[in-house]
Amino acid sequence: MKKNKDILIVMLTMVLFILLAACGNTQEESSAKFDNQSQNKNATQHTNDETSNDGTDNESNHADKSDTKEKIDTTSNESIIDEGSSPSSSEGSLKEEYLKKLSDVKKETEELEATDSSTYALKKVENDRWEAWDALLNDIYGALEEQLPQEEMDQLREKQRNWLEYRDESALEASLKYKGGTQEHLEYVIVLANLTEERCYELVEDYMK
Repeated sequence: MKKNKDILIVMLTMVLFILLAACGNTQEESSAKFDNQSQNKNATQHTNDETSNDGTDNESNHADKSDTKEKIDTTSNESIIDEGSSPSSSEGSLKEEYLKKLSDVKKETEELEATDSSTYALKKVENDRWEAWDALLNDIYGALEEQLPQEEMDQLREKQRNWLEYRDESALEASLKYKGGTQEHLEYVIVLANLTEERCYELVEDYMK
């Protein structure tokens, strides 16, 4: 009987020891698990902080890009404004271009020479001179039609009709001094050429801007 009692005490002692050991392991595992959870939480928080910083940086980058885009847009608008103000300079260049044409035609017509002293040769020179100025007159008039406002062009059109009548009447009147003579047609063409040349200069200097 006593032997059996001793055996039972030993077994209970072993069971108690095993239970205590098991409890100790459980506490260590719980502690380790808690440490791991704390580390994971800290890591997650750190990652979130970095993400937040990256977000801030991204917003800053986005703001910088927006500022850059606004600067580009502003520069583009300034270019458009500059281009918008260019018609005046373009129109000025057009006037300079036609002043040069006037000079070129003037030089060209002054270099015309008759092949001989006959009336026919002289008429050929004056007719070529008139045709050169008349061609330039039509060129100038066409340029003004594109450049001038409608109202101003309408006024010029009326003045041009009156001028054509004046030119033809003046040439005819001058030629009648030699009516029936060889100089009649020559004088007519000379007056046409002279008045057409004057009109070319008037249109460019007074109407082109």
